[in-house]
Amino acid sequence: MAVKKSGLGKGLGKGLDSLIPDRVGVVETKEEVKKEEVYVNINKVEPNREQPRKKFDEDSLLELSESIKQFGVLQPLLVQEKENYYEIVAGERRWRAAKLAGIKEIPIIVKKLTAQEIVEISLIENIQREDLNPIEEAIAYKRLLTEFNLKQDEVAERVSKSRTAVTNSIRLLKLNEKVQQMVVDEMLSTGHARALLSIEDKELQYTVAQKIFDEKLSVRETEKLVKKILKGEIAEKEEKAKNNEELEKMKVIYKDIEEKMKQALGTKVIIQPKDKDKGKIEIEYYDSSQLEHLFEMIIT
Repeated sequence: MAVKKSGLGKGLGKGLDSLIPDRVGVVETKEEVKKEEVYVNINKVEPNREQPRKKFDEDSLLELSESIKQFGVLQPLLVQEKENYYEIVAGERRWRAAKLAGIKEIPIIVKKLTAQEIVEISLIENIQREDLNPIEEAIAYKRLLTEFNLKQDEVAERVSKSRTAVTNSIRLLKLNEKVQQMVVDEMLSTGHARALLSIEDKELQYTVAQKIFDEKLSVRETEKLVKKILKGEIAEKEEKAKNNEELEKMKVIYKDIEEKMKQALGTKVIIQPKDKDKGKIEIEYYDSSQLEHLFEMIIT
């Protein structure tokens, strides 16, 4: 008889085979499977609120529920034991479909797992089945990085992805939250979303995202649009910097003009430039007689 595999760690990157019997190798005989697999009341099983996947396709669940009505739940759920119930680690979709099918008891396998192992297993199961949307996947990667202090290459190894793929996924979380929701709702593809990352202004991101959806722009068309926008932003910033530089130079001249006008009018004068060609002059007066004097000086 073959020896059982032990531990999770790096084996997770190769899938859930080391955790779920009948799938490559935790156990080798049907007798051993029966020892680990038990049937429990479906109401004693609850989903993990922290699992990466938040959305479930209703049509897909209905199809699976019809299959379960005919053949039952063929693959046991992986769970961990809580005080009064079992919490799902892998298999929430089967649990939901079994409920729809009216199944009273479902097969489970109970494992003692760390918080990190639970996140990794849930993430890997969903990635292997392509069940996560891009934002859910990115949030799960970030959770592994922040909560468990893993490095990006360690996360990549555990989920059998390249480091670049993990990095690009996490970058999506820099998008405007409204744009992220458009990705979740499949209004934008990940290609569209990545192109929008070049735009730093979050509100502008959302405006462009709406334009992409409304005009049904391709990813290539989106990339061209973003480049055009960025060129305009750079040109605008350069023009603004140039004007500010010229204004700073002009302030020296304005100070000299202010002093000469002050001496000529006998009161405080302030020149406030708006740009290199426009601005306003403020002339102060302190009583009605001074106002009349200034009026006479200006009109004569």
